Amino acid sequence: MTDTLTSLPASGEVAQRRLLQTPVPGPRSTELHAARGHEVARGFGTTLPVFVERAEGAILVDVDGNQLIDLASGIAVTSVGASHPRVAAAVAEQAARFTHTCFMVTEYEGFVDVARALNRLTPGDHEKRTALYTTGAEAVENAVKIARAATGRPAVVVLDHAYHGRTLMTMSMTARHVPYKAGFGPFAPEVYRAPSAYPYRWPGGPERCAEEALSRFEELVTTQIGAENVAAIVAEPVQGEGGFIVPAPGFLPGVARFAREHGIVFVADEIQTGFGRTGAMFASEHEGLVPDLVTSAKALGAGLPLSAVTGRAELMDAVDPGGLGGTYAGNPVACAAALAAISVIEEEGLVDRARAIGARALPRLQRLAEHSPAVGEARGRGAMLALELVRPGSTEPDPVAARAVAAHCHAEGVLVLVCGTFGNVIRLLPPLVIEAALLDDALDVLERGVRELAWSTS
Repeated sequence: MTDTLTSLPASGEVAQRRLLQTPVPGPRSTELHAARGHEVARGFGTTLPVFVERAEGAILVDVDGNQLIDLASGIAVTSVGASHPRVAAAVAEQAARFTHTCFMVTEYEGFVDVARALNRLTPGDHEKRTALYTTGAEAVENAVKIARAATGRPAVVVLDHAYHGRTLMTMSMTARHVPYKAGFGPFAPEVYRAPSAYPYRWPGGPERCAEEALSRFEELVTTQIGAENVAAIVAEPVQGEGGFIVPAPGFLPGVARFAREHGIVFVADEIQTGFGRTGAMFASEHEGLVPDLVTSAKALGAGLPLSAVTGRAELMDAVDPGGLGGTYAGNPVACAAALAAISVIEEEGLVDRARAIGARALPRLQRLAEHSPAVGEARGRGAMLALELVRPGSTEPDPVAARAVAAHCHAEGVLVLVCGTFGNVIRLLPPLVIEAALLDDALDVLERGVRELAWSTS
């Protein structure tokens, strides 16, 4: 795989370049943000307080006329680019025909067509079924319901550093306390946390990480929970909010093998990693994983709320009619967006483009890590990339440095996100349609931010 990012045909009126007309945020965004405080619950956080007027491809245009390079993609949602014309046309056409009936009341073809596509695209050639929902958390929660119905068991096992959502069940499954869980307890019962294979932070070193983490995982499940009590093991193939952690090779296949041996449903949470983001249609493919159930969302709807659980037919059909559903589940407009987005991903070769983005960007990030004592590790797969910032000379997480680098990028018109259990990871999620020159410009800004951080602490 080369690092060549071929240009895609121009699709709209917004030039794909960074442009600053005012400071970021500008005066109009600042005014609107102040007004927001009187109307919107303060529990909604804000990464960058700019108000977007238009978005196209990899560019966000704010109300002050600034053009920002989008390395967030709405948290891995607009992988086909913002406002892709094929997605927009499909949405408009479907909205003109009908916007809602509730699939549980009267049916429509789009729901079945999306299910058919997911049955085809998810790993494995076994017979599958799909259930559509609205949000990622809803998909994860229904995967747990399905696993419990199929096995008759209560327990759910998740990993350290996991993020699975904000509902009661998925919040209980999520590892990080602040801000996701603080003040919201008590939490759902029968949720257990096991070690994950975090190579950079594994006490025995990355070479021993997979073997030792798997040993601890198996011991915990066997002795503290009882494997015979576990309905599902839920894992992200690349952990997202936890810090874009690529697990040590062999760990997840070992977990899946353990699940299979004990009659446990192995669920791959592909909500952030699915649909080409990591350079495979689903990140499970990187290690040959064939999960029993796969949850998907985010890029599936290309900006419209849609999620899914796809899995083995015998598991999915273990739930009696009426046991699954939701008023907005598989909304027809969202289904139209998904079908268009899937076509774009396949026909425009966006899985290959994700690999090319990684091949172009990751070596630069790794060189930056080699020369900057503030960067503990550069890592990622495909277009899911991260820098973990630490105090120089140690592996101690440095969330202040992460926020400083993000603030530098934002001021220079590049939108990046901060994540990680310790709040010290800069994560990059560029649209898979980003042009090479635009990606290079954004990386230049990021590198300057890290170097200025190093100078300020030297």
